[in-house]
Amino acid sequence: MCKGLSSLPSSCLEKAKEIRVKLSHFAETHHKQKIQDGKMLQDLETLLNNKSGLQAFHVFLRSEFSEENLEFWLACEDYRVSPLNLQKTKAGSIYSQFINPDAPQEVNLDAETREALLTVMDSPCADTFNKAQQRIYALMAKDSFPRFLRSHHCMEAIKAF
Repeated sequence: MCKGLSSLPSSCLEKAKEIRVKLSHFAETHHKQKIQDGKMLQDLETLLNNKSGLQAFHVFLRSEFSEENLEFWLACEDYRVSPLNLQKTKAGSIYSQFINPDAPQEVNLDAETREALLTVMDSPCADTFNKAQQRIYALMAKDSFPRFLRSHHCMEAIKAF
């Protein structure tokens, strides 16, 4: 023991050890949380349910001029929880914004899914866009999301957690 510490009362030494243990426990917990947050970004569903992650993903997609898929997915999420009296209006808006071949933010859907949507637009229900939303989710998971994971936007999002 160094001379400086030997002159301190044992109660101070015990208190210092106690603080050191607490600090090491805090550092370990913080490190585990950082690892969990990093792993979180390996799952698109979890990312979409995290406000910071969603924002970083949206900024990334905007930088690639491809945010229409995410915006469609978000519009479908909003539609799903909308009151029945608003669903027809919102369905028309989603169709004209994302599905219609002349849509300003047309998403990449196969002809079969597009035709199925067209046939139900007169009487939309809560699950009208489910199949289309699943297809767009799959596209994001296979294409945009892996690129996001390799981007500086992802690294910045991990630092922010």
